[in-house]
Amino acid sequence: MTSLAGGLKSGLCVLIVWSVPHAALASKFNMRPGITEMSVRVQQIHQMGLWVCIIIGLLVFGVMFYSMFAHRRSRNPVPATFSESLTVEIIWTLVPILILVAMAIPATTALRDIEDNEDSDMTVLITASQWKWHYKYLDSGISFYSNIATPQEQIDNLEPKGEYYLLEVDNPLVLPTNKKIRFLVTADDVIHSWWLPDFAVKQDAIPGFINEAWTRIPVTGIFRGQCAELCGLKHAYMPIVVDVRPEAEFDAWIESQRIAAELAGEAAVAARAKTWTMNELLTIGEATFVKHCATCHERDGMGQGDKYPALSGSEIATGAIEDHLGRVMEGKADTEMQAWAPQLSDLEIAAVITYERNSWNNNTDDIIQPITVYEAR
Repeated sequence: MTSLAGGLKSGLCVLIVWSVPHAALASKFNMRPGITEMSVRVQQIHQMGLWVCIIIGLLVFGVMFYSMFAHRRSRNPVPATFSESLTVEIIWTLVPILILVAMAIPATTALRDIEDNEDSDMTVLITASQWKWHYKYLDSGISFYSNIATPQEQIDNLEPKGEYYLLEVDNPLVLPTNKKIRFLVTADDVIHSWWLPDFAVKQDAIPGFINEAWTRIPVTGIFRGQCAELCGLKHAYMPIVVDVRPEAEFDAWIESQRIAAELAGEAAVAARAKTWTMNELLTIGEATFVKHCATCHERDGMGQGDKYPALSGSEIATGAIEDHLGRVMEGKADTEMQAWAPQLSDLEIAAVITYERNSWNNNTDDIIQPITVYEAR
């Protein structure tokens, strides 16, 4: 048994090394190996399985075509009279078993290591919602939303599409090199899937559940992925961007985020103390609406059927301000209308409500101030 295991291991290593193609050829026609140790292992297992299938196919079809040629009727008019062979039966049963065992060893080992989330250096909570990602660094308390940043003009075919069309975000997930990073993945509404091919990480985000994954990134750079689960109308507009930095630079970024959060708090206090004019609120509100609301309700406020109702002339946007404020802050149950209170500042909520109540066919002349939103919280 020891010699058999050693032979299988040696043969497997030779097969893996032989199966890894030239880098240029792989990048053009094959699955890319990624940049983490785990992603390379996954790609090598894929290559091993592919070559095993190719070799088996060549052997089987080779024997079949040879038999059809060498034993055709014109050459052998009298058929052979031999019967089944116990030796052949044993061989073609034993050989596939050994092949499967040889393939199962690295696959099982890789699956075991993929699920090993212990001894992580940091933890990031990833929460998906339609159609954005929320990242929270549990070790430092920093959190933010990451939204698609591809210009709407490119999506509407009014401008040439950029190099990273539909793969751009306003706030990328920043991670350090050479640290074991644990991901906790969940969702607010429907099932999503956080997929980073270069890390070999693909984990479903399911409401009410927390799934785990991990990675250790050896190099710096920008890496891109997407939601890999059909999650609704704007599924294609839910990209993932990860900015990997050296550890020292990452620590400096964490500190800058803490400072930015403190400044944002001071700015929020100042915004609540100010009485804003209609024009100021409309300017901020339009930018907020285009970034966060136009995806569903459209820029012209006409919506997209019953699922994404029109705001132009709607009861919410022209009725009581209290109802409008409550809908924006708390969302609506059993619909895709999210609660925006955790996502937007007092000023942004006040501005977008003012914009919605005074745009398109909504001429209410209503103004809502940030202090009103703050008190409603």
